[in-house]
Amino acid sequence: MSTPIEPTTHVVLLATEAWGHTRPLCTFAARLIQTCPVNVTFFTAPNIADRVEAEISRSFGPEDQALKDLIRVAGLHMGEPKTGEALNFTAYNEAFARAYAQLVNEETLICAHTGREIKPLAAPDAVVMDFFCVPGLEAVRKLSKKHVKVLAWMACQASFLLYPFAPVNRGGRGDYRPKVMAEVARTGRSIEEVADEVLFQSTKDIIRIPGLPPMYDYELAPQEIHLKGSAGVITMMMQTFIEACDGMILATAQPFEPEGVAEVRAWFAETSRKAYAVGPLFPLGEGAAAGERLQSDKPSEIEQFLEATLESHGPKSLLYIAFGSLYWSTEPEKIWAFLDVVMEKKIPFILSHASPFAQVPDEVAAKVKTYEQGILSKWTPQQTILAHPTIGWFVTHAGLNSTLEAISLGVPMICWPFNADQPTMAAQLCETHGIAYELFEVGTEPWGLKELHRTGKAPTGTLDAVREEARFVLDKAFGEDGASKRANMKPLQDAVSKTWEQGGPARRDLERLVASLQV
Repeated sequence: MSTPIEPTTHVVLLATEAWGHTRPLCTFAARLIQTCPVNVTFFTAPNIADRVEAEISRSFGPEDQALKDLIRVAGLHMGEPKTGEALNFTAYNEAFARAYAQLVNEETLICAHTGREIKPLAAPDAVVMDFFCVPGLEAVRKLSKKHVKVLAWMACQASFLLYPFAPVNRGGRGDYRPKVMAEVARTGRSIEEVADEVLFQSTKDIIRIPGLPPMYDYELAPQEIHLKGSAGVITMMMQTFIEACDGMILATAQPFEPEGVAEVRAWFAETSRKAYAVGPLFPLGEGAAAGERLQSDKPSEIEQFLEATLESHGPKSLLYIAFGSLYWSTEPEKIWAFLDVVMEKKIPFILSHASPFAQVPDEVAAKVKTYEQGILSKWTPQQTILAHPTIGWFVTHAGLNSTLEAISLGVPMICWPFNADQPTMAAQLCETHGIAYELFEVGTEPWGLKELHRTGKAPTGTLDAVREEARFVLDKAFGEDGASKRANMKPLQDAVSKTWEQGGPARRDLERLVASLQV
């Protein structure tokens, strides 16, 4: 039996309900206590509490149970979700405020998912919180009876943060909140309407971000997305969080975007704050693969398919298609048009459709079944797939987690970005590192069909254009040009893979962070 560990520092973790933000925080929790044992209370939405527990467990072996027990996962009491609602920020933040008050008062928590009692601890010393959660930050400031360090959790590309949030002298657009509030006061219009108008008001400005090629401002939103609500208000809230927090934790890998990380550090240093780059964050070790398997829909079928494809088509022959746990095209016919070309070219594939907005038409499912060289699966064991010798290319939305996993495993990418940091990530992969292709014809109105700074051309967005571009890109990917991009991957793969070694940049930053949290 392992000896209980009794640390004195108490850290609270909170990401949004989006799995892409929560998943790396699970690995961060494990790395945190493996670096220096602290008590961790990990708040999450009840519907993903089991997945959080499973993801955390992937970083531990049976001999590590005493350490793992320091992480208490608590599902928040959010009430019933509204019909068709993927994310409920208001209920999430309100539930966190209630739970945080209990922590401050050293009361017993009840997990909303399991009903399990979570014993009281000394009040929190630090909170790592998604920068979407401004009401949560306000609750921490209001309810805490001592100074509690609040660190912004950034599960995104560092370079992306500079344009929307940094001051003008750092390549940012500056603070546009005064402009929004002045227009609201002048016209009486709603803040949601005005904020969206200002946020998406394109002047065809050229964005120049360290480490990235020049881009027009509207290139940051090539796809319409399913999530509704005021993106302008949310962006204003994120700006508020960044200004009010005590520091920032970047889930990115410093070797992937050294210029962006350095610029964010310099920006925060102006206000005597630290920014820590602790990525990549995904589980390693013997338990990682087994734990991932438990979270997948068709693990045995997928593993058998990978082996069969390796035997029938050879190494680097399979195409893996996944857009993360949330994103899915508002024009899904473009996904099916792309898939038609994949099958036309006899390329074996696995398509993940985890998004709550993803619906696979019966005719598509029937076509894939007849094709016999493809698998459709809601949740796939992504690390297992990317690590398999049969994987050739990864069609991805270019989210941070997927990108860093692919780089760490040496898999080149075909980017299908939607919004947020994905367009800048795709530009960095394609132009800066030369390890990817980008699909432009999959863009949607209003901004995705405008002229691109990199090409001087505007996509048409028709299904015929999607098919033509798919044929062009797939031919290059599986040809000599693709081989050169795979070769470009090797030095970056080596650098990113060493970040967690002794003396590596991620390990050093986490050690510095831990030292700053000690009480």
